[in-house]
Amino acid sequence: MIEKITFSEKVKAYVLFTKLRLSALVILSALSGYLFVGGKSGMAIFYLLVGGLLVTAASNGSNQIWEREFDKLMKRTQVRPLPTGKMSLTEAYIVVVLTLLVGTFMLYQLNYKSAILGLFAYISYVFIYTPMKRISPWAVFIGAFPGAIPPLLGAVAHTNHFGLIPGVLFFVQFVWQFPHFWAIAWVAFDDYKAGGYSLLPSKFGKSKNSAFQICVYSLLLIPFTLLPWFLGMTGIATLIIGTLASLIFFLYAYKLFLSCDDKDARKVMFASFFFLPIVQFLYVFDKIS
Repeated sequence: MIEKITFSEKVKAYVLFTKLRLSALVILSALSGYLFVGGKSGMAIFYLLVGGLLVTAASNGSNQIWEREFDKLMKRTQVRPLPTGKMSLTEAYIVVVLTLLVGTFMLYQLNYKSAILGLFAYISYVFIYTPMKRISPWAVFIGAFPGAIPPLLGAVAHTNHFGLIPGVLFFVQFVWQFPHFWAIAWVAFDDYKAGGYSLLPSKFGKSKNSAFQICVYSLLLIPFTLLPWFLGMTGIATLIIGTLASLIFFLYAYKLFLSCDDKDARKVMFASFFFLPIVQFLYVFDKIS
């Protein structure tokens, strides 16, 4: 039986169910990709942002439907609307179906390839990544594919074709996700463990091996960050600021490797939140026409 809740509580439940703040951060990547390839249409930006937001919300909601029983076991997810009874399962399904349909329709208004990318991100995240999280740490690799689609989607929304530039934007975000997500998995290790998840790259969990792999991918991020400059797509600002940003990010990861301390993992996590939008919009403002 669903308890009676106030309007504000219901709104909060919807925000938690769709992870609205996280969804908003995701579509910023899509916007950067759209602007980088020369997109300027206000209507196209509207379709891209709202459509992308809704498809991402559907993915997040589907994830919570799938994991509703496991969410009861973890402190950070016990407050979600399904475990707390602030949303019924039927209501959750309705929200997911509506946001997915409307979001896909809006992306289709850009071009059919954008709609396909949105659906691919949804399907791979919900039906491959989500169940695999309980089976293998390789889920992080699988999840990196839908996670890297936003800037690719943004570029294709304007150009209507796949090519070098959308591919470069995709791979920058693809590589970034490994140190980003592993830092989160490190910080939330005990909570994940309570829910039956083991998502760090080493079977020993918060170990030197896991810290080493975070460090390696952070190092790899340096040349990937500079790819647009290497290929003549951006100017000297990308070389200077991109190098500085990626080196700082690597140093945080290297400090984690030396200490294997939760505080340093948290610094890597927060650095990753800032790193991606800084670099992606650096590309936009430093683009060579």
